[in-house]
Amino acid sequence: MSSVALITGAASGIGAAVARRLARGGVRCVLVDIDRDGAERLAKEIGGTAVTGDVALPETSALAVEAAEREYGRLDLVHLNAGIPSGVDMAAFDPVQYRTAVTVNIDGVVYGVAAATPALSRSGGGAIVVTSSLAGLVAYDGDPVYTMTKHAVVGLVRGMSAPLAARGIRIGAVCPGFTDTPLVAGMRDVFVGAGFPLLDAEDVAAAVESAFYAEEPGAILVVQPGRQPIPYRFAGVPGPATGQRPPAF
Repeated sequence: MSSVALITGAASGIGAAVARRLARGGVRCVLVDIDRDGAERLAKEIGGTAVTGDVALPETSALAVEAAEREYGRLDLVHLNAGIPSGVDMAAFDPVQYRTAVTVNIDGVVYGVAAATPALSRSGGGAIVVTSSLAGLVAYDGDPVYTMTKHAVVGLVRGMSAPLAARGIRIGAVCPGFTDTPLVAGMRDVFVGAGFPLLDAEDVAAAVESAFYAEEPGAILVVQPGRQPIPYRFAGVPGPATGQRPPAF
């Protein structure tokens, strides 16, 4: 029986590369994007199903999961990839711009996990992979709010890994460096001029595919040009000091 995947942000960039890669391996794909034409065009190309919607709305994830089970009878793999730069200037703060970034980058992942988990359980288990970023592991002062959102989804993956593993569901994340996608199109010439290597979307797609089958729950894979995906190891935190007197009240 063929596996079934749900991919958000699937109309272009990393999401489209993942869809094409999985489809070549016989996986049937549900493609979710706010770009109706792009999602439908790719669905026709790979023989998948397109769902148009904004992941910032919980009903989009619910409808996508329903489409997977209606069209293919199951759901096995989920790639929560949709994301946007925030562009928020903290010195000239725009709360609408801020909320837009947070609802897409954080809420969209939370809604996706919540909607997909019951369907994955009905299929006997499966895997969720979230697209984070190097900005989810280190400070990126070019867009602090984007950095915050990507740290948040890494935290969700780590916190959910054990509870989901107990239900036969693996969750992990990929943290790519700058990737040659529409997300960085406006800065591409700057990177090229500076001799800064960009990842190809297919490189990230390969990492996503490997993350689906990672044995370690909560695996966070760093993806950098010219390297194989590397599991990120978090430093421990100091424990409480012992032998101290309790505080006075």
